[in-house]
Amino acid sequence: MEPISSVETIATVIQLAVAPVFLLAGIAGLLNVLSVRLGRVVDRVRVVETRLFKEKHDEHRAMLQSETNSLWNRIRLVDWSIRTFVAGALIVCLVIVALFLSELSHFNLSAAIAFLFVCAMVLVIVGLLLFLFEVSISTSSIREGIDSMIKEELDLRMESVDE
Repeated sequence: MEPISSVETIATVIQLAVAPVFLLAGIAGLLNVLSVRLGRVVDRVRVVETRLFKEKHDEHRAMLQSETNSLWNRIRLVDWSIRTFVAGALIVCLVIVALFLSELSHFNLSAAIAFLFVCAMVLVIVGLLLFLFEVSISTSSIREGIDSMIKEELDLRMESVDE
């Protein structure tokens, strides 16, 4: 291994590493969003499961059980999304390390760097897709909740008209 040739070489490698560092910043922002969503869903599960335990009416229990199942699916999706983003971020870190090693040791690691970067991007894509699925479940459960509230309100009005 030869000594570092110059400050210019290090500056060049740092410039090459800037794009992956920005990618890390973007992933960190997404991880923040996901951790907040996870916390909110976990809080909601606790509330719904407490209500489920206390509920006496079978119809309401079924609705609460359905919501609980949906919330647990969301938790799994957010969990896996976080895992894939973290794995992607770790691989981006390896890309940065490989960039420095390649330049400073004069080993040609370009194929490894390209492979690692593609792996990182695939993990980011998977994380985004999991996040998209979680958002889809969230919005559909909101629609289902609104529909059931409307149905319940109509049933109550029909009962009062019949009396």
